[in-house]
Amino acid sequence: MALVIEWYDFVCFGIVGAAFLGALWVLYRKEGGGTGLGLAEDDEQAALESVLLGKPKNRPKSHVGTDRLWTSCWKGIHPGWLLGTRFISFLVMAGVLSWDIVVNTDNVFIYYTEWTFAVIMVYFGLGTIVSAHGCWLHSTRKSSSENRVGNGFPRRDLEESVPITSNNIQEPETNGTKSRNGYSEEEFLHRAGFWGYLMQVAYQASAGAVVITDTVFWCIIVPFLSIARLRLNWLMGCMHTLNVFFLLLDTGLNNLPFPWFRIAYFMLFSCAYVLFEWVIHASGFSWWPYPFIELNTPWAPLWYFALAVLHIPCYGIYALIEKAKYAILPRLFPHAFVRLN
Repeated sequence: MALVIEWYDFVCFGIVGAAFLGALWVLYRKEGGGTGLGLAEDDEQAALESVLLGKPKNRPKSHVGTDRLWTSCWKGIHPGWLLGTRFISFLVMAGVLSWDIVVNTDNVFIYYTEWTFAVIMVYFGLGTIVSAHGCWLHSTRKSSSENRVGNGFPRRDLEESVPITSNNIQEPETNGTKSRNGYSEEEFLHRAGFWGYLMQVAYQASAGAVVITDTVFWCIIVPFLSIARLRLNWLMGCMHTLNVFFLLLDTGLNNLPFPWFRIAYFMLFSCAYVLFEWVIHASGFSWWPYPFIELNTPWAPLWYFALAVLHIPCYGIYALIEKAKYAILPRLFPHAFVRLN
């Protein structure tokens, strides 16, 4: 075994274990009633449906309504723009990651940078699928509205007495699909509810991860550390700029909330990476990708504690960006920006 255990390593184990268990406790307290953690089957079904069906009844506060997954925070912006942004972001990042793998082989996934890059791609991949479904819903609602007006309903009366909401439109569609396709759409929406929730988790985990990744790279590794694999070149520059650029671009368009308690997913993501490093080193891997996660130094507990604490301001920076978005933009563009309820 390449991993030799010293007394100070147990302190590192304790720091990571405390962060892991603390994150699970936060999720249990905040989302235990909304994600199927310890819930009855009926409650889990209701929680999953609430994500993409947008039902206000019994919807957990931790969930976001279906429309916010694929609509923009800007009035009049067609959901196709968000779909195109997410799809192009996914393609470009997939190309850069492929370039990285070709140049450095598949060993690149021992680095936190590639883990962050991958989780952002997961968000954009899921976001593309959800946005495509949202564009279909948007066109369906528009067609339904036009048909009702064309059949003799005055538009003013329609808007005042029968507002077009997800509940008004989707319920009849779901029932109609049951009779024609045998519950196929209901099953699709059940799966989509899970993936919609996973999309939110990936977004908020990647937000904190991208800040800590680029902060460590540009502020610590580039100026102070000489790591051959992480020296500044075009590839590394793209890896550590495109990730935050595309995520901020999506943030400027999307309508997703950003609750503080979901820093727990960011913590779990980092804990999973550290556990991965420990496992491969216990299995014989001989070198560490970053000197500040090495266990064979008495300074390791201090590094691990500092990195654990660093997660709070890194997630907080992105949370401040989100807060500024909903605090400043509505004042600058009162008629164009949609306030988050």
